[in-house]
Amino acid sequence: MLKTFKYRLYPTPQQEKKMTSILDSCRILYNSALIDRQRHYQRTGRELTLTRQESQLLKDKVNYPILNTVHSQVLQDVLFRVKKAYSNFFRRVKEKNGKHGYPRFKFGKRYDSFTYPQYGYAFKIVNRKTLFLSKIGDVPIRMHRPVNGTIKTCVVKRISDGWYASISAEINTPAVVTDVSRPVGIDVGLTPLVTLSDGKTVEHPHCFKKMEKKLARAQRLLSRKVKGSKNYKKQQMKVGIIHKKISDSRNDFLHKLSRSVVDTFTFIAGDSIKITNLVKNNHLSKGIYDAGWSKMLNYIAYKAEEAGKRYVEPPTAGSTQECCLCGTQAHKDLSDRMHICSNIMCGLILPRDRNSALVALKRALNTAGTAGINAWGDLASTLRARIGMQAESLNQEKYSGCIITEKPRP
Repeated sequence: MLKTFKYRLYPTPQQEKKMTSILDSCRILYNSALIDRQRHYQRTGRELTLTRQESQLLKDKVNYPILNTVHSQVLQDVLFRVKKAYSNFFRRVKEKNGKHGYPRFKFGKRYDSFTYPQYGYAFKIVNRKTLFLSKIGDVPIRMHRPVNGTIKTCVVKRISDGWYASISAEINTPAVVTDVSRPVGIDVGLTPLVTLSDGKTVEHPHCFKKMEKKLARAQRLLSRKVKGSKNYKKQQMKVGIIHKKISDSRNDFLHKLSRSVVDTFTFIAGDSIKITNLVKNNHLSKGIYDAGWSKMLNYIAYKAEEAGKRYVEPPTAGSTQECCLCGTQAHKDLSDRMHICSNIMCGLILPRDRNSALVALKRALNTAGTAGINAWGDLASTLRARIGMQAESLNQEKYSGCIITEKPRP
């Protein structure tokens, strides 16, 4: 698997000027390649291939000497980005799913990175404090941890507070062990952020909400500056730094959470929730984007692969309405926070989020092969012993049992 290590760069003013010039040259080449593809399609009705654009690049380097200040592989990667943008566009058209997203031109700071695709020739780690980049030189770097594996590519990116290098390396992962001795199902939400099938919950950190007033104040000051002036650029940097703080705090929280889940459990069932449908609700969209559900599940997936553990994302559609033990369907509104099974023979009562996590775990084990089915059979009997019996006592004691964490709403 490929793993990316991100480090902070500290270029000199001369090196920073070269890096900015490379970004401008790559952006101009990207827009030119986009125009060439559009015109070629209008004339011939066919797509302009990457090979022909690379041949044209050799001629352009003779006519435009500024391209010679950029490493050849970096320029080739720009053309590959254009091809990838068109490939994704045609894929979206074929899928007929929402907006197609035609490739757009890059203006200003929208093009903020360039890539060295070959280690040893285009870029090289000299030592823990120096990174060699072709056409730029030896750039000071802070490598707070070593790069494990075989180094492949390096992406240099400009962010609001400076420059960063993302070095990708191919690492050997251990064979996945089919161990379901400690399984867990995950259900994501807003209150709480995560509910595990064992009943534990993790609250929403609200990273954006905590900084929202400060961000609004900074953006208000930015709107009062003259666009393009020095004060405008200074305030624009302050706004970018606030956004980065929000992103960093969210990433830190999600990394720690995903690490804890992977270290604790051996079989993990994720939530294959469709976020694009949920964010259409204007009352929930801000909280959903702030939660970072997809990023958290991606973190769990790659950490589980790196640790040799099994991560599965079963289809979780309708998991809220299904009973985790007997499978009976029970309709619930969003305001209904408790699952009360209508099957008299079952009578399970659980918080709806935990029930959804158990349903996800059940479906994941049933799609993991014969061993998984047997594992769910053992787990179901355990759940029926631990939860089902408590549910019967709850029916007699009118929700006074210990497994309920909140009372059902009237």
